[in-house]
Amino acid sequence: MSYDRHCSEIVAQTALLVSHVEGAELATPVPACPGWNLGQLLRHLGEAHRWVETIVRTRATGPVSEERINNVSDATDQDPAELAGWLTEGAGQTGGRVADGGAGGRGVDRGPGGTPVFWARRMTHETVVHRADAAFAVGADFTVDDAVAADALDEWMSFGHLPPVFETRPDLPALLAGGRTLCFRATGTAPDAGAEWLVGLDGDTLASRRGRGPATVTARGPLADLLLFVYGRRFAPGGPGGDVEVVGDEALLDAWLDATSFWLRE
Repeated sequence: MSYDRHCSEIVAQTALLVSHVEGAELATPVPACPGWNLGQLLRHLGEAHRWVETIVRTRATGPVSEERINNVSDATDQDPAELAGWLTEGAGQTGGRVADGGAGGRGVDRGPGGTPVFWARRMTHETVVHRADAAFAVGADFTVDDAVAADALDEWMSFGHLPPVFETRPDLPALLAGGRTLCFRATGTAPDAGAEWLVGLDGDTLASRRGRGPATVTARGPLADLLLFVYGRRFAPGGPGGDVEVVGDEALLDAWLDATSFWLRE
């Protein structure tokens, strides 16, 4: 996906999320985020949008406080319409700010380069996944454009190459053994979509690419379900990530998913 598309998707995905929760009680539990309700999820996402907007606007060269992103205990007390408007406003500010930052601009040195390009993509998919969380919480249908879902999976595969994967998991090298490969295969997509990913574990580091090949373990299912699956959204069949079938060494797959999701636990 293009940089411009990412910038616009931050706004578009937020608008879809707001449409899912219109009329819902903010106290509604969010199963995908244990301990959080709908109001807290919306506050979390709105604060994350504003955090990124601050990073890009100030061209921060050091850490920007993330305290407000998870300090959401009072969100249920807000007026639902005001919270939805606040979320929409923040998404617009963030989408506009990263677009103004330009593809060559820099932000805080966090992630691969920390550029507005990185943040536009990151916040697109942060919003997509939390939209799924909200939709599931209120019983709304969740669909996502194939191009968006495939780009989100491309992004996820890149996380396995980052140094923190190895720094925070000294046992990860045990995954790097000869001849082991993970496969993620989307079903129901056009043949020319290339919606299949291979992750090689037989080198000095993780290596991923789009393509086909033999694998030690394969996770296959609809593209949107594969996306939610790698994000740990595994529920009953018919729910988020629930229609993914795993064939082969499931323990190896779980170990890889645990290692590459380090940034979700920060």
